[in-house]
Amino acid sequence: MASVCECSDNFVKINNSCVSIYQTKPKEIFLEYVLLGENYSVSFVVYDGFINYISEVPRSIYYSYEDNFSRADFKIKAINEEEQRKLLMPLVIKIQNMTLNKEDQVRIAISIVQNIPFGVSNKTLSFGKYEVNYSRYPYEVLYDMQGICGEKTDLLAFLLKEMGYGTAFFYYPLHNHEVLGVKCPIKESLAKSGYCFVETTGPSIITDDKIYYTNMGKLHSEPEIYLISEGESIGDKFYEYSDADKLIKIRDFIEENGWLGPVQKRTFEEIKEKYGLAEKYYGG
Repeated sequence: MASVCECSDNFVKINNSCVSIYQTKPKEIFLEYVLLGENYSVSFVVYDGFINYISEVPRSIYYSYEDNFSRADFKIKAINEEEQRKLLMPLVIKIQNMTLNKEDQVRIAISIVQNIPFGVSNKTLSFGKYEVNYSRYPYEVLYDMQGICGEKTDLLAFLLKEMGYGTAFFYYPLHNHEVLGVKCPIKESLAKSGYCFVETTGPSIITDDKIYYTNMGKLHSEPEIYLISEGESIGDKFYEYSDADKLIKIRDFIEENGWLGPVQKRTFEEIKEKYGLAEKYYGG
């Protein structure tokens, strides 16, 4: 009875009900993912009303001369935005309701983000006399259904953090590239960091850090690692570990010899189908 009671701040009257100004002009999107070679799609509703809000949230952080700051501060700011969390949590819950298997929940979250197309925003921000590329928040990546490496890494970090996992990100300065780190057994982790490499720009396998990128080749430099959140570790039973190892060895063989035997070729095709692997990966 909004016509009688009126609506409180940040709500508007629609059909005699009070609706959050952030949940106006809904749009249904369909998020694709691959699990054990099967293709699936899940629907999710995003709102133009919230895009109006989140696009105006300042990207800058103000420090005093005594403060220590890092790239992680900007990631955490984007991931932990309070109003955004309220509208992204339904996606976390939807993923968790798909299966009781926690390992498959992780796989679904990763595949959903990887299957969002790579794309650069056409917006820019002004800082004094300088213009810099606009950096989307996780919600904007969903709404736009595209993002670059850092933006998609933020979205995946949010999903896995809210599912209770420890998260970090690896930054490769020489390549200006970011990937997600999810807490995992030391022996499977990148550079014994305790966090496994997860590429977000396209479908790939957890721990496969030997991907070839179309605009920069392989990541051959040492990454910087930044912690995002404490949490659980994924287990040592993930079949991705051995699959990634097989794929890396097959790639190395192709690079050295220029051909594959029938058994290797069959294994290669089976792995590609199992994960819906991308043909191209993009850095930067």
